[in-house]
Amino acid sequence: MIKKVLPLSSLVIGLSASTALSHEYGPPTLRIIHPMSFETAATAQAAAGYFAVINRGEDDRLIEVRADFPRVMLHNIEETDGVAKMIHVDGVDIPAGEVTPLQPGGYHVMFMGLNGDPFEVGEEIPATLVFENAGEIDVIFNVEARKSDAEDHSNHGSDAATNEDHSGHGSSDANKKKHNHGD
Repeated sequence: MIKKVLPLSSLVIGLSASTALSHEYGPPTLRIIHPMSFETAATAQAAAGYFAVINRGEDDRLIEVRADFPRVMLHNIEETDGVAKMIHVDGVDIPAGEVTPLQPGGYHVMFMGLNGDPFEVGEEIPATLVFENAGEIDVIFNVEARKSDAEDHSNHGSDAATNEDHSGHGSSDANKKKHNHGD
């Protein structure tokens, strides 16, 4: 399994361009940067969520994400012999002194069971991230527009019926609303 982490020194370079659009959560030692998801098609049954974790404290591990959907899971994209495959993981290591991205093509959150209620630009998806050491951190995933069709990798490494979202990064200030997907 390939682990993508960045030293804290890369934070200024990597995140400075999106600072004006980003939002953060958590204590100073474990910051959750810009939780977001992309808009989905009307028929989508799942959507991916992304963010970065800046760990200025001790080693930690993201072990669960809770949200009002039938299933919420942590996934990773692994490539074997040129074929990408999405797999369920039981957690994501968050090393001390590093930035751990959950991003398209790597670790990400899957919100499953949209049941005909797609993510729309401007929506806010409340969730709780659960860490082994830091405990629970409440966040809001902002639903943003896709940049372009060329960056859309929906269904990459997954069953086409679930329409997972693994695309680029955009932003929008459209009307905000909360998404409710309880059973």
